[in-house]
Amino acid sequence: MTLTVLDPYTQTAVSEYLVRLPGWTLEDYLERAPEKAFWEFARGEVIVHSPVRAEHQELVYFLTWILGGFCERRQCGRIYNGPAAVQILPDVVREPDIFVVRPEDRSRVKGVPIRVRPILVVEVVSPSTRSLDLVEKAHDYALAGIPEYWAVDRERRAFHFFTLHGQHYREDVLHQGRLSSTVLPGFWLQVEWLWQDPLPSEWDLLKRILAGSADQESTF
Repeated sequence: MTLTVLDPYTQTAVSEYLVRLPGWTLEDYLERAPEKAFWEFARGEVIVHSPVRAEHQELVYFLTWILGGFCERRQCGRIYNGPAAVQILPDVVREPDIFVVRPEDRSRVKGVPIRVRPILVVEVVSPSTRSLDLVEKAHDYALAGIPEYWAVDRERRAFHFFTLHGQHYREDVLHQGRLSSTVLPGFWLQVEWLWQDPLPSEWDLLKRILAGSADQESTF
């Protein structure tokens, strides 16, 4: 199935979009959604994402590399990337940019959709997905009991750090300083690293994170 989104005035293809297609069932979605594109399902709607920018993928790769290296070294989780489809609620399937599952759940990560609750989800925010990532997905991830959620908005230099308290998230917005994960013991990063252009060396930063060294003046 292909989809082209046109500007209603110029009739030219739109480069960034988020299209909602109502009237779908979960079975329709699992049968018809393309394997290599980001299509999500939520409460009878399919949400179709536009192709992502290179800058988006650079940040996804950067965070995947650092998180993956840390989890491999500390044996505290396994990293996966979208468009892997994760059924977080009976009527909601999301395709996170990055998600982490516990080591003991790795053997259950099979098929489509994946029915394992992540301990951490990361979304890199784009202009077309800002409301979806910060409002709708935050609501769904909290409802699903996912203990930690990051929404990284590089354009606005804002790191939205969601931690689960009861059935709801507490949201802290960081623009700089050190952030420490609540679900990956010992993992931290300096938020300013994410705003650098080009991004710093993943290997150099991973060594610092594993060593536990950082500027202690500004810590969250």
